[in-house]
Amino acid sequence: MTPKGARSAVLLLGALSSLGPLSTDAYLPGLPEIADDLSVSTSTAQLTMTACLIGLTVGQLVAGPLSDALGRRRPLFVGLGLYVLASVLCAVAMNATSLVAFRALHGVAGAFNTVIALACIGDRETGAAAAHTFSSVMLQVGIVRVLTPLTGALLLGLAGWRAVFAGLAVLSASVLAWSVAAMPETLPPGLRGRRSRTRYLDLLRDPLLVRYTLVNGFVFGALFAYLTGSPFVLQNTHGMSAQQYGVVFSMNAIGMAVAVYASGLLARRCAVRTLLGASLASGALGGAALLVVVLGGLGLPALLAAQFVAVASIAFAQPNAIALALENQKSRVATATAGFGFVQFLGGGLGASLAGLGDTTSGLPMAAAMAGFALVACAAFLMLPSVAVSSRKVRQVR
Repeated sequence: MTPKGARSAVLLLGALSSLGPLSTDAYLPGLPEIADDLSVSTSTAQLTMTACLIGLTVGQLVAGPLSDALGRRRPLFVGLGLYVLASVLCAVAMNATSLVAFRALHGVAGAFNTVIALACIGDRETGAAAAHTFSSVMLQVGIVRVLTPLTGALLLGLAGWRAVFAGLAVLSASVLAWSVAAMPETLPPGLRGRRSRTRYLDLLRDPLLVRYTLVNGFVFGALFAYLTGSPFVLQNTHGMSAQQYGVVFSMNAIGMAVAVYASGLLARRCAVRTLLGASLASGALGGAALLVVVLGGLGLPALLAAQFVAVASIAFAQPNAIALALENQKSRVATATAGFGFVQFLGGGLGASLAGLGDTTSGLPMAAAMAGFALVACAAFLMLPSVAVSSRKVRQVR
């Protein structure tokens, strides 16, 4: 593949991987308007988010084995078609019950697109090359996540919450057309396996896959503890306005994007396992520092600095964790990707729950959860056997 073709492929994979996050982030500013328009409570409106997250989680478990059995293109086109349909249905939903159901379908469709996009990378690349491509794709997703709430708020102000879903329908239809024209089949027929109820059980017999998946799950526990706890800590305790919090959130998101970019560059020069270990150590230090800051009442600047280090380290870790987890999974890479994503969401849900315990405005639940998950991730990583990595994981710098 030419450099231009490779860049185009990465852009397409980034667009596919962004549809899942777009499902959750784009309409967040419109939740209050949805509650008013459909005459439901705020908690009922929030069920539309819960339904989407459940769809994203369950959809991965279906998409993985199906894609390993049928190849990448056909399940991908089905997922994209469902995404377009779900977006249209959400835009015309007349009551909260139907919107919740359509949002669950939105999540399932988004899961198909994300799992298959990442599996396409695993089909063709391993080690350092895979880590670099994963980093490039995740950098695009990070940029999308910075811009999406702003774009959603703009559409909301211009035409209401239904316009957000109409915009997602147009965008996903464009990605579908792009995929039909440019997405190759990356899984040869000889590597496809018949669907089996034991496929996920087979993954449990690979200790490296299991441990790298667990490491990433713990990392995402720390990330979701931050996402859930930081609005209360920064706004209610430290008196930030919603706009000021938005600036801080964006700065942390930019830091995460830069960390992902740096991870991709370093993957060409250093062992991927070394990069993962360094990022986990940095995240543990950031989490521990955050806990010390909260317990010692050391003030807002110290809290923001420790939080920045912790979340940037999380972003640095993920592409390396997934590259290592998918190593040697050629015949079942989509199933492995789906299991990886499922555990990731479980860890994120646990982190969000723990960060919401007790007095959330004190910052202690958030800090304790972030530090605890980061330290457990380090412990899980240290349990990994010191196996030699493939030659493609390291590029010698002369």
